Amino acid sequence: MGATDAFPDDVGPVGAGPSGPGGLLDALGVAAVMLDANGRIALWSPQAEELFGWSAKEALGVPAAKLLVPPDRHDLVLDLFAQVMASGETWAGVFPVRHKDGDTRLVEFRNMRLTDEQGHSYALGLATDRSVLRRVEQDLALSVRLVAQSPIGLAVLDTDLRYVMVNPALERINGMPASAHVGRDAHEALGFLDTATITASMRKVLATGTPRLNQFLVGYPPDDPGNEHAWSVSHYRLEDPGGRVLGLATSVVDVTEQHRAASEAARARRRLAVIADASATVGTTLDVDQTAHELADVIVPELADLAAVDVLDAVLDGRRQATLGPGDAARFRALAVATAFPTDAAQAADPAGQIASYDADRVITRCVTTGRPVLMARVRDEDLERIAVDSRGAALLARAGLRSYLAVPLTARGEVLGALSLYRVRNELPFDEDDVVLAVELSARAAVAIDNARSYQSERRTALTLQRHLMSHAPPQPAGMEIAHRYQPARAAGEIGGDWFDAIPVAGDKTALVVGDVMGSGINAAATMGQLRTTTRALADLDLEPAQLLRHLDHIAAGLDPAFATCVYAVYDPRRQECRIASAGHLPPVVVRPGRRPELLDLPTGAPLGVGGVPFEQTVVALRPADQLVLYTDGLVETRDESIDTRLEALVDLLAVPRDDLEEQCDRLLGALRQPHGHDDVALLIARATGADAVR
Repeated sequence: MGATDAFPDDVGPVGAGPSGPGGLLDALGVAAVMLDANGRIALWSPQAEELFGWSAKEALGVPAAKLLVPPDRHDLVLDLFAQVMASGETWAGVFPVRHKDGDTRLVEFRNMRLTDEQGHSYALGLATDRSVLRRVEQDLALSVRLVAQSPIGLAVLDTDLRYVMVNPALERINGMPASAHVGRDAHEALGFLDTATITASMRKVLATGTPRLNQFLVGYPPDDPGNEHAWSVSHYRLEDPGGRVLGLATSVVDVTEQHRAASEAARARRRLAVIADASATVGTTLDVDQTAHELADVIVPELADLAAVDVLDAVLDGRRQATLGPGDAARFRALAVATAFPTDAAQAADPAGQIASYDADRVITRCVTTGRPVLMARVRDEDLERIAVDSRGAALLARAGLRSYLAVPLTARGEVLGALSLYRVRNELPFDEDDVVLAVELSARAAVAIDNARSYQSERRTALTLQRHLMSHAPPQPAGMEIAHRYQPARAAGEIGGDWFDAIPVAGDKTALVVGDVMGSGINAAATMGQLRTTTRALADLDLEPAQLLRHLDHIAAGLDPAFATCVYAVYDPRRQECRIASAGHLPPVVVRPGRRPELLDLPTGAPLGVGGVPFEQTVVALRPADQLVLYTDGLVETRDESIDTRLEALVDLLAVPRDDLEEQCDRLLGALRQPHGHDDVALLIARATGADAVR
């Protein structure tokens, strides 16, 4: 293992002192005994007294063999003594020695000859208890072996926080030999880490003596600069048995695999959260633009710094896109752009609503042509021209520092609708295959929602066109009556329903007023509305009583799809100044008379048209000059959070304020009662009697 000399020498004595042992020699209890040429004890250390039990007074001047050696070994000891004194060679070994208490103990000896200035010879013996020595040797051997073979990186630093020792495991972990550590501090040896934080932590441990355990560090070591590694680091202060601070010990455990596994698990949890978020937020409405914005918002910033959603222009026009060939350009309409922060890359993306044509060599064109994701993990300068629509866009992407790019087709029911473009600018991690899988999952969910919205909007346009065509001719101002009317489709989801109104001239200067509401929405409801409106006009020409006419409509409605509708039918006779009214499950009309509070007509409700076999009743209501009759559908008054009675009362309150201009009255009612996100269409008809004098 890598090592250097021990800690720097400190000037001054190191000893046991009153508080206890101060070093390894004290721990060993090494005794010193000096014999003269005759084998008599000339010097006797305090450690010798502790080891052998004899005091200096008892031992000095006494032959060592007589005092310390059992009788049966006298001759052997004398021979060894003679050899050391004669040859000057050192003798070392284990020898049984007699203790003062009578026990015999094994003692490790080192014997050598000494000579003074007069040439006199002496024998110096250094001795320690054999069991103590073996225990220390074992502890030392174990420590050395543990340090050398430990899988944990270990290092020792001096009080200046410079490396003194580094074991092989730490050499491998840091990717550099011990020689690159020893003599250097953390900043010099570990420049790939946050050494300021590391050094501050070391100094705190050195000053306080409190260990700092399991600090988490990440970095890119010199031998693997392309991959992030992680370590768990602990610091401990080193002290000798006397409490003197020697330096710092550091243990380092490579936790890269655990870190990567934890990171992948966290990443997987975040991806699941993104998918869950997308399930809850993408496709909440049948609106193409809203769905595109929801997709872009759920992706940023978790998956990308910038996301752009572009749909093939032909798709939004309701036309089936012809299959694009490898050499064909693609014409896109931008729907949404979302960014995690201000960046020039956002200016390179087409703004929402803009139409742009991308050449065949562009990445987004290749994406929709092949119907496959295109991953550019690390964007090169030459790639920018193929990502951007033009050279200006390429320059903006270069200035933004685009690092990674991913294009994913928006595919629903086998048809490519457009593409999702993802950009990473600040995020240093390149897009990978896991990102592709997540982006494909999100784009597939969004594509189905966009396709549903596109189909719905196409159907809505068709239904609206049909309804406008069927109601394109405003009814003429009838004899003896002034009318105003409004129709508004649903606002929230863009539903086109089957509401209608009409004012039909009838024989004898009479006028038929009708408002109806076909249950359901869409093309079928509009078509049913058209048939009922046409049939009502035909039946009105026969001058039937309202109840009779509703019975005929009921029979006809039973054969339509949808079959049910509500309707109120009134015939105004200006000469008699009265209205005959019948209702088929419709909300009650309101009569407004000058100087009186408006009232909801209490009519027999009747069953909706299409039920079949239910009789209808009619009511005669006086309608004098200046009186008004207000007919409407439920879209005007029904809401999800208030009762119908409350809403009808609000309608009556609004009508209680006189208005000479019926057109203004229509606008006022719609403005006050119509919900901002109404889920139903509205038909409104206000008729004011002008009297027989107005009839020519």
